[in-house]
Amino acid sequence: MNFGNEYLKVVLDRFKSVKDLGDKTINQLSEDDIHWHLNEASNSVAVIANHLGGNMVSRWSDFLVSDGEKSYRNRDQEFEDDISSKQEMIAVWEKGWNTLFATLNSLEDQDLLKSVYIRGESHTVLEAIERQMAHYAYHIGQIVYIGKQIKGENWESLSIPKGKSKEYLQQKLKKPRS
Repeated sequence: MNFGNEYLKVVLDRFKSVKDLGDKTINQLSEDDIHWHLNEASNSVAVIANHLGGNMVSRWSDFLVSDGEKSYRNRDQEFEDDISSKQEMIAVWEKGWNTLFATLNSLEDQDLLKSVYIRGESHTVLEAIERQMAHYAYHIGQIVYIGKQIKGENWESLSIPKGKSKEYLQQKLKKPRS
């Protein structure tokens, strides 16, 4: 087993898992819900999804070749709630994730210690991946939290529902180990 290849496989699965939490939350929200924000200092789900999409396209396009902060990116614009529909938001969201997944799938173990740049700062590929994982998990956590606030009692749990931990564990222990 090659450590680098195993890491790339694991991190790809982790990114997919984080995306899945966002997808399952977004699927529970209406057109109006995606634009809800607590106050002027807060972002809506639409704004967060737009920011993530812009970040991913910038960071993961030409990943090994050019700085992750592309000249065409307008980060400030990502924080304006100008997404017109849930469908448009999902298109931006998916474009970002598809860019990330295509790049991760193209990487090989020998790439992990190469240098890449983000805003002129050098990172190993490994560091850049970890940096982006933390950034995306942070924002997906915000999306989930907003979704829970909006849906209230109608929220469909994305993990183990409250009070169901023992049941969940028993189900897991019954499954054959792989």
